[in-house]
Amino acid sequence: QVQLVESGGGMVQAGGSLRLSCAASRSIFRFVAMGWYRQAPGKQRELVATTTSGDRTKYADSVRGRFTISRDNAKNTVNLQMNTLKPEDTAVYYCNAKESRAIGTYDYWGQGTQVTVSS
Repeated sequence: QVQLVESGGGMVQAGGSLRLSCAASRSIFRFVAMGWYRQAPGKQRELVATTTSGDRTKYADSVRGRFTISRDNAKNTVNLQMNTLKPEDTAVYYCNAKESRAIGTYDYWGQGTQVTVSS
């Protein structure tokens, strides 16, 4: 079993920045992809950004150019630098890791960290 622990959430004014970090309990080399998702009240969980083991990145249109995802294989962490934050970025942010299985992939999730952006 793998644990993912997020940190770095909090409250910030619009235009500000936050940096989220996700620490995995085991080597992240085993994961085909890691990323961040978010869920706002009354909405479905949505993809924010992902990075693959081959360092390919993908961003939601709403955050492209403002957020940057990175992974540190030596520290077993994946980070999300969030700049120019907007009130609509307010949500619980979840770290995700995808592990390849014989059939498909298996998802691990962190417990979530709250990000609140005030106008």
